[in-house]
Amino acid sequence: MSLMIRKIAHIGVAVKSLDAAIPYYRDVLGLELVGIEEVADQKIRAAVFSVGDSTIEVIESTSPDGPVGKFVEKNGEGIHHLCFDVADTARALAEAREKGARLIDETPRDGVHGMKIGFLHPKSTFGVLTEFAQEGEGHN
Repeated sequence: MSLMIRKIAHIGVAVKSLDAAIPYYRDVLGLELVGIEEVADQKIRAAVFSVGDSTIEVIESTSPDGPVGKFVEKNGEGIHHLCFDVADTARALAEAREKGARLIDETPRDGVHGMKIGFLHPKSTFGVLTEFAQEGEGHN
């Protein structure tokens, strides 16, 4: 039985300020800014940059008590998570749990671009916050 990971969907990078970070990714690296979106229930704003078949999701917290705000306070800016594209997030979460991974999300929730997402706890993934994402409406 396989989680049916199709590709790396994106790498999430936590920053203090999108306004400060966007020029680096857009102007210095020359990446295409696909868009900026707020996900209120996750307390984030995300700038999405296209990189081949994947993206980089640069995220800032909209609240100091949000998960990204807490991450930046504890760890500073940097890579926040690794996201894998899957056909079915609910199934991937269930299979990961069956194989011993600790889940943050028992069921999928809404993410950027209408994706259905779910996270695995970094304590069971060798320190890497791991996300599964199923393409939703509006995702390229």
